[in-house]
Amino acid sequence: MSALAQHLDDYLRLRRSLGHDLAEAARLLPRFVAFLEARGEEFVTLEAALAWSLAPAAPAGSTVWGRRMTAARGFARYLSGIDPRTEVPPAGAIPTRQRWRPPFIYGEADLGALLAEARRSIPQPLRAATYETLVGLLAATGLRVGEALRLDRTDVDLETGVLLIRESKFGKSRQVPVAESTTAALRRYGERRDQLCPLPRSASFFVSLNRTRVIYECVQPTFRMLCERTGVGAGAPRRPRIHDLRHTFAVRTLLRFYREGADVGARLPLLATYLGHAEPRYTYHYLSAAPELLGYAARLLEHDEAVGR
Repeated sequence: MSALAQHLDDYLRLRRSLGHDLAEAARLLPRFVAFLEARGEEFVTLEAALAWSLAPAAPAGSTVWGRRMTAARGFARYLSGIDPRTEVPPAGAIPTRQRWRPPFIYGEADLGALLAEARRSIPQPLRAATYETLVGLLAATGLRVGEALRLDRTDVDLETGVLLIRESKFGKSRQVPVAESTTAALRRYGERRDQLCPLPRSASFFVSLNRTRVIYECVQPTFRMLCERTGVGAGAPRRPRIHDLRHTFAVRTLLRFYREGADVGARLPLLATYLGHAEPRYTYHYLSAAPELLGYAARLLEHDEAVGR
């Protein structure tokens, strides 16, 4: 391992220990280090960071260049405390504008089709049961994909119907109660898993064909395959993502609040806690995810203003 590669490993480990979500940095920075090594660079320079960040062709308005520079700049700031030769790119070296990607909201028929397709098209019984249950759990709870994959057997209490989400995003843990139907589905999967894999090599709740923990790199292409085979999202302007199951759960929950006439403002902090958001304001983003939600919010605002008058 080169000195830069070792520094990168130390950097990512340190940032994760502080509770940072480094999914994109962990994907991009090994490529940056490989780029530096291929050029024979021993330390980060502004010219090299710019060259790497601007290397891929990207359409106008893309944020890819800015995201790459953000990752490189963070790593360079860390390295500057180790190697004084390091040149830290200035903030805004490549301007970028964060754009919110409207989620794909799954309907009941979409979810039913995905679960049925997992049972039908995945030939290995254990893998079929794993993906059917995993997708169902994400839709029923709004968990992040990584949170579901990190569940150990001891984190799933089938007696009380509570999941323990350990040290998730921002380094926080929380308990997530689930419906009886979800608990029953998890129990069925556990029984089936233990029949098909009596000697697992991991304590994970969801088990792969290798008897180890299921990893995201396998989940993403499998989910895309299920969408393509079922035609889910075929006519949508943006391809549905597995993370959109989380958005769908939040939107459906907010819609239920409105339809029940509940005090949405009072319940939003509870939903934020359930979803593991650091602050309730992040949950407000879901209000713009569905026109029906905006309609409810507008009608309630008009009512409140009328009462105030």
